[in-house]
Amino acid sequence: MIDRPLHVVILAAGEGKRMNSGLPKVLQPVAGYPMLEHLVRASCSLQPAGVHVVVGHEAEQVRGLLASIDAPRIDSVEQRERLGTGHAVQQAMGSIPDSARVLVLPGDMPLVRAETLSRFGGLICELGILTFVADDPTGYGRILRDEQRRVTGIREQRDATPDEAEVREVNSGVLAADAGRLRGWLDRLGNSNSQGEYYLTDCVALAVGDGHAVEALVCEDADELLGANDMAQLAALERAMQQRRRSELMAAGVRLPAPETVQVRGKVSAGRDVAIDAGVVLEGPIELGDGVEIGAGCVVRNSRLAADTRVAPYCVLEGVETTGAAVLGPFARLRPGTVLAAGVRIGNFVETKNARFDEGAKASHLAYVGDAGVGARANLGAGTITCNYDGANKHYTDIGPDAFIGSNASLVAPVHVGEGATVGAGSVVSGQAPAHALTVARARSRSIEGWKRPARKPRD
Repeated sequence: MIDRPLHVVILAAGEGKRMNSGLPKVLQPVAGYPMLEHLVRASCSLQPAGVHVVVGHEAEQVRGLLASIDAPRIDSVEQRERLGTGHAVQQAMGSIPDSARVLVLPGDMPLVRAETLSRFGGLICELGILTFVADDPTGYGRILRDEQRRVTGIREQRDATPDEAEVREVNSGVLAADAGRLRGWLDRLGNSNSQGEYYLTDCVALAVGDGHAVEALVCEDADELLGANDMAQLAALERAMQQRRRSELMAAGVRLPAPETVQVRGKVSAGRDVAIDAGVVLEGPIELGDGVEIGAGCVVRNSRLAADTRVAPYCVLEGVETTGAAVLGPFARLRPGTVLAAGVRIGNFVETKNARFDEGAKASHLAYVGDAGVGARANLGAGTITCNYDGANKHYTDIGPDAFIGSNASLVAPVHVGEGATVGAGSVVSGQAPAHALTVARARSRSIEGWKRPARKPRD
């Protein structure tokens, strides 16, 4: 590696008109995170002296993202007039010393690996570019070489001759140079081109004209360097990133019977013998212990599942933690703040929120448990509801160990159900249900002899 301070410049000022979106192009998501965030994190792994993000369109939105990234030495500089990539880099050069090495990256390149940037940054040259061979070079600047295969320049497609347009080696937009020399080339850029812009790529021809060899590193994996100018290209980036994420999981030993159907939209760590079935979506940070099984069609967000937890098909988990082997679903919805101990069973059409279930507790079907603690081995019958909201405030339900809640019971919080208590089916309980006692709170049934069901009036 170069033994000089490294400064990274990321170009994120563009609007991305072809996206037809109110969201700036660099904030469009790929695998659950904005494109720019992928790039910033890859850049920060190089431990640079500074990461300078050039912002422009919707600058405050982009700055908001940068503020949310927990990484040092990130700043932004605004390009008030969008006069081209060369002009954009100039805006960032004021805080970069001439003795530094500068790495310039386009803000819509989420697939580039930190290893690739590190290898490219290690080139010993005054100016280096990262290139790839495209099956379809449309839209990319073409790499021009002489008969000795030396780089002589980069021609943007709009300005290319028919012969130049046939070249398949293309510019990725990634450039590295000594800061002092780059500053001089930027100052000499002209805008005599079809767009009337100052192209960063013209620095290559200026360097060659000054007698400096330009090194071009051809990236073997062209997908790493793909960008996106419209939603179709964004979808292509998503497909490539998903394939990478699934391959990483399988390499770590995760079993994916139908890998092409699984979506990974965040960071997933998994133990041994984890199985994830078809159609599963994983979002945000997720930790899966040894032997976890996730059934078909589940959505899991921001959750930690302990070893041997089994999630049956078509469950939605968000902000859930299991601290031991639990059995969930099918068709369960577990919301943030749900914490489940070993042996807990949450069945079909059960919803939980901000609820703690201790070891062996069960809610097998058709229940809502919110703002509640459920003691060990307690059983909640079908139709049990914790009535936690009075229209203004949330209230807590405390259910003791070994309690038995009959079907269709409503627990009006704040309420305490004692250890070993039984609540009769159909009861509406508020206040207390004493330990080891039967609490029944319902009207006594009665039958009315001779009652006749109303009949419809005849139509006119």
